[in-house]
Parts: sequence; structure tokens; C-alpha cells
Amino acid sequence: MDSDPQREDGHNTSPIWVSDRPEGEQAAAASASAKPSAPTTTYAPIERASVRGLLQQPRFRRLRNRALLALAVGVVVGFLVSDWRLGVTAAIVAAILDTVYRARSSSTVPAWRRASVAERRTEAQLRRLERNGYRTLHARAIPGSEAQIDHLVVGPTGVYAVDSEKWDKRLAVRVQMGKKLFHGPFDMKPRITEAKWEASQASELITKSFGREISVVPSLAIYGPPVPWKIMTIRGVDVYEGARARRWITKRERALTDAEIDRIYEIAAQVLPARYGDG
Repeated sequence: MDSDPQREDGHNTSPIWVSDRPEGEQAAAASASAKPSAPTTTYAPIERASVRGLLQQPRFRRLRNRALLALAVGVVVGFLVSDWRLGVTAAIVAAILDTVYRARSSSTVPAWRRASVAERRTEAQLRRLERNGYRTLHARAIPGSEAQIDHLVVGPTGVYAVDSEKWDKRLAVRVQMGKKLFHGPFDMKPRITEAKWEASQASELITKSFGREISVVPSLAIYGPPVPWKIMTIRGVDVYEGARARRWITKRERALTDAEIDRIYEIAAQVLPARYGDG
């Protein structure tokens, strides 16, 4: 048994205890109670948060900008119509619209963690499915590997693994013999193979915990160059233009109950850890 367990925050060093007692009293107390072999305690000064520092936080900046926007709209409208009540109403409406816009354009994955614009665009589509009972996990790692499923979707029509791809729009997307995917001169077989393997690993892990076989459907959502088909299955992986991700998921018949969706989602969150930790 490990006699020096690691702390939950990932650090295994001892915390620094902070005291508000004067240094003279600290020294007197230490000399009165110290034993020859007893370790000394380190005291660190308390760093007080300043109002200026708080105002520089992103959350406060957003609130400040929203208030300034509402104030400006209220003043302009009130001046134009010569009615302060309409100005106040316009200010409230502006604040509400700004709040709604920020909520819809924000991402659940912090900016420094985002791998690509393609992932954000797919995430925006999948967010619209939540009202229909779908649940999504983003940037989930395959244990024991460097592979990652960009988006795992669990909903009424099944379980899906979506990998978002941003490709050079100057190079055409084409298929050869219905089995080989090319982006310009480049054979994308490795990417197809990886997407299929990720989904199969997710399926095995979820099935083992769920107690019943759960199939995870793999796909590539391509952004950039036009894709000359709606949906095509290549070596077991569905390939389509990125804007079709939501329709690709919802076009199937219902396969899971609400209780099954919740249970599979909980299992997936456990067996497929977040690539960047909980954020």
C-alpha cells in the first residue's frame, strides 16, 4: 500500500499553511512549543485580490461590455424617440440579445483546448440536438492510446462517433472504386482506419459496462472542400460534408429509450476520459 498517496489536485507536496499572526508571535510560539526533532512550519503571506484584478477577469469584462452596450442603446433610443421608458426597454432588450448570442456562440471546450475550427462548427450543430434528447461528449480519449473521438453522441437513434476534419478547400475530395478516399493526391486510408478503430474501441468499452452490445457508428465530417455526395460509407465509416452532421445523426429510426440514453452517456463519460480533463 502506498504510504505517500498523491493528492486529488495532482500534487504530492505538502501544503503551505498560512497564518495571520504577527511574525514576533509566530517566533515565540514556535520556540515555546518546538521539540528538538520537530519540523518547522513555513508561513506564507496572504495575497489579497484587488478590484482591478477582478475586473480584468473574462467574466467581468463580458458583464462590463454588456452593460456598456445596453447603456449606449438605451441612450440612443431614448434620445431619438424622446422617451426614457422606451430607452430603458431598448437597453434591456439589447442586454438580453447579447446574452443569448454569447450563449449560442460559446463553446463547452475552452479556447486553448480546441483543436480546430471544424470541431467548433460540429459542436454548434450538436448543441441543437439537445432539445431532442441527444447528449454529447467532446474530445474523449481512447485509453492506452493517443487517439481521440472529437464528438461522441448518444441519443434516440443510437450512438455515434464524429471526427471533424478541416481540409484544404483547394484539393478535391473523391472516392475510387467505392473503397478509397482521396483528398487531392493524398490517400486518406489512415484517417478512415483510425476513425473506424476509435469507434470500435468505444463500442467495446461501453458494451462491457452496459451488459449489452452497443454499436458506435463512426464518421468523418469534412469541412473545406465540397463533398460530391450526401453520405457515403467507405470501409465502414460514413463520410459527409461537415454541415450534414446533425442530419446524419437524426435520419435513423429510434433505437434507444430515454433511460438507455442516460445510462450509456454515464458509462461513456467514465470509460472514455476527457482528453483535457474536466473543464
